[in-house]
Amino acid sequence: MKVTKFGHCCLLIEDEGLRILTDPGSYSTAQNDVRDIDVILITHEHVDHFHIPSLKNCLVNNPEARIITNKAVANLLDKEGIKYEIIEHDQEIEINGVLIEGFGDKHAQMYKTLTPVQNTGYFISNRLFYPGDALYNPNRPVDILALPVAGPWVKLSESIDYAIEINPKVAFPVHEGILKNPGSVHRIPNDILNPVGIKFIVLEEGKETEF
Repeated sequence: MKVTKFGHCCLLIEDEGLRILTDPGSYSTAQNDVRDIDVILITHEHVDHFHIPSLKNCLVNNPEARIITNKAVANLLDKEGIKYEIIEHDQEIEINGVLIEGFGDKHAQMYKTLTPVQNTGYFISNRLFYPGDALYNPNRPVDILALPVAGPWVKLSESIDYAIEINPKVAFPVHEGILKNPGSVHRIPNDILNPVGIKFIVLEEGKETEF
């Protein structure tokens, strides 16, 4: 499996020849030019994960790409006349031998009076778990965890505890596009997770990493 991070939560995941793009949002731009995408996963409707102009650019360059998402995002796609397939919690689909499973249903709470939007995390090939904006435990072994480390809905200490709970072999940070300098939220998980046996690596944007 190979992963290229374009920024924030936009990842290119390649496995068994299948090229999957996650969350083409407003905090990254490289997705506007990428080609040969087979699947676009969208976890939820917030603009840093679901940016309609970026998605339309992706579809111009990848007209055969299949969009996989949940009902809340689907309602917005209907308004744009964009086709999709729904995979939500406890549902799955296999594409070219690559299994994609949905986990979770709600965005992490930002405040008690705000109703969370629908959020679906995706598990790819029984190896990489990308939870979107939630700290959902799929209750199964995880090799690679895309770990949210910053945001209005999560503290760094919660992120670290979540990684320890999931106990992946490797974790890499996502959802730090809101930070001017993410160095501290990379250093602290590195100092804590590596000693407990979780390899924490920071993906260089635009550079392919093989797992």
